[in-house]
Amino acid sequence: MHRVCFQLQVRTDRLEEYRARHRAVWPEMLHALKATGWHNYSLFLRPDGLLIGYLETPSLEAARAGMARAEVNARWQADMAEFFVDLDDVTPDQGFVQLEEIFHLEDQLNAHHPNSDADVK
Repeated sequence: MHRVCFQLQVRTDRLEEYRARHRAVWPEMLHALKATGWHNYSLFLRPDGLLIGYLETPSLEAARAGMARAEVNARWQADMAEFFVDLDDVTPDQGFVQLEEIFHLEDQLNAHHPNSDADVK
C-alpha cells in the first residue's frame, strides 16, 4: 500500500460551502472511490483554504484511472472545480500537488527491528 498526501487551494470565499458538500458526499461517489482503490482517504482544511488530502492505495495511477472511468466522478469533479484556485483547466483529482513523504514512523521502526511487532518503550 502506498501512502499519498496532496494539496489543493480552496477559494476562501467558498470554504463553508466546501465543508458542507463534504459532509454529504454522494453515496455513489463514496462507493466509486472505495471500488477504485482510494483507501483511508481523508481531507484536512486550514482556515486559509489550504486543503491537504491523504489516502492509501496500491497504485495512485490505477486509482486515478479508475475514477476517470467512473461517470459519477466526472459529475463530482465538474461540480467541485469552482471551489479551487490555480487548476489551469484540469479537474481537482488530476490537478492536485502530490507531497513527498519524508518520514513514516513504522517504516523506520521496521528498519531497526524488522521482525518485531513489539512496541518501542
